[in-house]
Amino acid sequence: MMSSRTKKLLATALAALLVAAASYAWWRTHPTGPGAGFASGNGRIEATEIDVAAKLPGRLQEVLVNEGDFVSAGQVLARMQVQSLSAQRDEARAQQQQALASVASAEALVAMRQSDHQAALAVVTQRASELDAAQRRLARSETLVREGASSEQEVDDDRARVRSLQAALNAAQAQAAAARTAIDAARTQVSGARASVTAVQATIARIEVDLTDGALVAPRAGRVQYRIAQPGEVLGSGGKVLNLVDLSDVYMTFFVPETAAGKLALGSEVHLILDAAPQYVIPARVSFVASTAQFTPKTVETASERQKLMFRVKAQIDPALLQQHLKLVKTGLPGVAWVKLDGQALWPEALAVKVSQ
Repeated sequence: MMSSRTKKLLATALAALLVAAASYAWWRTHPTGPGAGFASGNGRIEATEIDVAAKLPGRLQEVLVNEGDFVSAGQVLARMQVQSLSAQRDEARAQQQQALASVASAEALVAMRQSDHQAALAVVTQRASELDAAQRRLARSETLVREGASSEQEVDDDRARVRSLQAALNAAQAQAAAARTAIDAARTQVSGARASVTAVQATIARIEVDLTDGALVAPRAGRVQYRIAQPGEVLGSGGKVLNLVDLSDVYMTFFVPETAAGKLALGSEVHLILDAAPQYVIPARVSFVASTAQFTPKTVETASERQKLMFRVKAQIDPALLQQHLKLVKTGLPGVAWVKLDGQALWPEALAVKVSQ
């Protein structure tokens, strides 16, 4: 009889033999690929995602689309409640009317001050004329006194009249200057009132923009992926309502070793095979190759360590092709991306482009 140790050794040997046989069978049946001129990497279909969010805090009034709906650029997708903004706009419009009335009142005040100034100038002219006449009379009186034809009292009266009229002229000139200053002050009031009108107009324009932003529109065409908020919810500034997928910007992100990344150029051909539809081969182009490795090697790099360097690559699918099969485009689908490293190599039949009609 065999000992237990012998049985264990035989069992171990048998298991090793089975593993070796399975490995050989897998190696014989596993596809080795189209050759050294090609490289591949696993990835998933992705697309540019856009969040449609509220600009201002408020309550979500309604959502007009459902998940899976196709939307066009500029289409209204949801609306926020804007009653408070409408009230603010009405208040600002009333303030605008008050400001316009203030402008009209200030302009009328300027006209009145200008009239006062003209009246003051007329008084100055009158007082100057009276003073001139009094000075002439005084000169005649002084001549008559020297000739003995008039009394000293009359000369004194004429001198007093000249001094009085000089004072009256000075007062009239001061009043004219004050009237001129009043005109400048009134014009300043006009400028202030007009500035108030401009400020209120700017407020109305801002509120109008906020009212417009209360309607959430699609920034570009795409498909609704998620409804994040529901009507009635109160959202903060920047609160997300919907998530869109831009189906004109669909790509697969995959990784290739540094030996392959060094041979890739932007615009290089890529053929994609999705796990969900292996019968189709989708054409694409390299739109991005990372300039740095995604996996950092150890400090001391050996030849084997350098092979662990992987670079991220994006393969962009032709937007025209996407438009032809818009309803079939789905993100998240896994697949394999094949890239041609040798420009002279020909795509094998298994990797030739095959798309549904």
